[in-house]
Amino acid sequence: MRKTVILTLLGASAAGCAARAPAFHERLIASQASIRAAEEVGADMIPRADLHLRLAREQLQRAERLSAEGARERARLMVMRAQADAELALAFAREERAEALAREALHEVEAIHQQGLR
Repeated sequence: MRKTVILTLLGASAAGCAARAPAFHERLIASQASIRAAEEVGADMIPRADLHLRLAREQLQRAERLSAEGARERARLMVMRAQADAELALAFAREERAEALAREALHEVEAIHQQGLR
């Protein structure tokens, strides 16, 4: 009886952990979405963002191959790396855009300041 209760609790605990962890397919979709988001903001035009975008694409392809070969854990880790690199590419692209907007605003302020001095 006691053995059955312990095994039941262990099984329920394992099922609960499995239910909380995103499935490989969900992670794959999230990684693809992160790559698309980075592409949409022009990450491929910014050298350091482009590097991480290319890495993300390669890692995503590798994750799909690993999954097809049955190497589930390696595929899961690779898809996580792909998403991290895609998110880094997105962050670098957004940072570059914010810096460009700040430079543009600074130039406008300087132009206004120069006009006021005349």
